[in-house]
Amino acid sequence: MKRDGRTFDHQTLEAIRLMAIERVREGERPADVIASYGFNRTTIYKWINAALKPGVGINALRSTPATGRPPTLTPAQERQVFRWVNGRDPRQYGLDFGLWTRAIVAQLIEKKFGVRLGTTAVGALLAKLGLTPQKPLQRAYQRDPEAIERWQHDTYPAIARQAKAQGAEVFFWDESGFRADTVHGKTWGVRGQTPVVQRPGQRQSISAASAVNAKGAFWFCTYKGALNAEFFVELLKKMMRHRKKPVHLVLDSLPAHKKALVREYVDSTRGKLTLHFLPGYAPDLNPDELVWSHVKRTGAARRPCKRVKSCKSESRRSSRMSGKSRVSFDHSSRLLLSPIFPTAE
Repeated sequence: MKRDGRTFDHQTLEAIRLMAIERVREGERPADVIASYGFNRTTIYKWINAALKPGVGINALRSTPATGRPPTLTPAQERQVFRWVNGRDPRQYGLDFGLWTRAIVAQLIEKKFGVRLGTTAVGALLAKLGLTPQKPLQRAYQRDPEAIERWQHDTYPAIARQAKAQGAEVFFWDESGFRADTVHGKTWGVRGQTPVVQRPGQRQSISAASAVNAKGAFWFCTYKGALNAEFFVELLKKMMRHRKKPVHLVLDSLPAHKKALVREYVDSTRGKLTLHFLPGYAPDLNPDELVWSHVKRTGAARRPCKRVKSCKSESRRSSRMSGKSRVSFDHSSRLLLSPIFPTAE
């Protein structure tokens, strides 16, 4: 097997050269020695000729320091740059911008180390450190990490155990909205000529609510306007209609969800419906958020509506398509959609 010596570091190549010459001196054939290392046959003779130079000898085969400009930052400083950027915010270091850019990193390096680097050099440094430009996930600063951890490791597993003991189902609830003038995603066009998508000039919208469980059941309903306690109760009644099993419904802490009118209706079901509220500012714990994200990426938001009626029809059609996908998730709210599971309700 042939090997490319350029793929080895200098110390490894030096050790191979010295061992090869030592083996030749002990009587092995040069061609056999170089073949054992996988190098080109002529390479060993270059090493032999270099080692025979008077006044130099075997030292001619030793590695020499690489030429070129030395690194501007020490390895320790490079590791410090990684710690600054990884999982941190530039504002934590007294900078004005909330996202990392090459210019911001260069500014921080000059501030901390007194070393000026260009944006190209900073980009190469970040790549060397395994850092890449990415669109960040958005998290509210009011989030309570401890409450989220309790939900994932204690609260939700307890709800799941209780539901199993009662023969009940656990559903996750969420509301969303569709606008007729919204277009998500990208399309193709000639370079320098931005494509045009026709959409309504007026702002028209339709709202929707849905509930999803881990076995693939999916319920949804569309409506107009904002959600209040009275209408939320009507939606709950629609969802609970003809259900034989008790339902544990997990939802966010929207004010309409916690009104006295809602509590009165839940009490009137005599245990048939139980509400559980997610920690605040933690939509990532609700799998139904991902269902609506899926609908918007692949359904209604990719087909601009011409009027409210068509927008309502498109949102319902997209929701039905999601209902025909199998939905699975665990207590950390990791959700997967896979096709052909027609158990929507």
